[in-house]
Amino acid sequence: MSAQPPRQITVLGAGLMGHGIALTLARAGHSVTVTDPVDDARATLAGRVSESLRLMGVGADETAATLSRIALADSLPEAVAQAQVVFEAAPEKMALKQALFAEVEAHAPADCILASNTSVMPITEIMQGLKGRHRALGTHWWNPPHMIPLVEVIRTEWTETATMDTMCDLLAAAGKTPVRVERDVPGFIGNRLQHALWREAISLVERGICDAESVDTVIKSCFGRRLAVLGPLENADLVGTDLTLDIHRTVLADLEHRPGPSPYLEQLVAEGKLGMKTGEGFRTWTEAEATATRERVATHLRRLDTILPED
Repeated sequence: MSAQPPRQITVLGAGLMGHGIALTLARAGHSVTVTDPVDDARATLAGRVSESLRLMGVGADETAATLSRIALADSLPEAVAQAQVVFEAAPEKMALKQALFAEVEAHAPADCILASNTSVMPITEIMQGLKGRHRALGTHWWNPPHMIPLVEVIRTEWTETATMDTMCDLLAAAGKTPVRVERDVPGFIGNRLQHALWREAISLVERGICDAESVDTVIKSCFGRRLAVLGPLENADLVGTDLTLDIHRTVLADLEHRPGPSPYLEQLVAEGKLGMKTGEGFRTWTEAEATATRERVATHLRRLDTILPED
């Protein structure tokens, strides 16, 4: 992490994403105020931050220092009154996000940067009703936000370059890897790539080519092992664009390309098979298996931090 003057930062939402954003910025030395309309979310924030830091291997002294920089506010006006940057991490509901930013604009300083955290929702639509649209942008933190380096910084047609620069500098100084998304498109960069893969993965199972476990095994035991150090376009250059073109001429026509969701996925949801939280989705899960998988991901991400070079 590079040094940057401490800022007064507000996070709207104390849930899965909000607590991770808050702890990341507090670890970087910033004063962070968190608010959430749910009493229990506010009451359990410190415990969830502590547990996330434990999973990251952070010691007691640093945990205490991080917690000392996080304050709770009972209301949004109180939380944003002195904010220099506001990160919204509310549920993915357009009307809710629009209402929150209208309230933020009414109570935050006029030069405060306004950032909406969303994985796919259009930032332009979220921010279109603001008077100060030049200082509004999107920041897509990936889950878990305190362990995944990437943050996509999304520009709208109104976002000033200085606002983009300030946000990218803030994130980089906090140890994140910011990437500029210069056009606000659904899914930004990462989720467009990820869900192109997921669409084909679901199609393979739906078409009876293999089962879900085989899909996951192929990815984890093959190209998934190199993705952390070799991106797809680097790989295409490595094997040669001529070979890449030959492969595309053979395989692309047979890949899943329908524009809507898979009927198989829709059926799973209709039947209440919602994944780990219900015990069954594409695969069946006991509570022990689900817990072990979450722990495995956390351990893997923690180890990656120690072995992967910074870009």
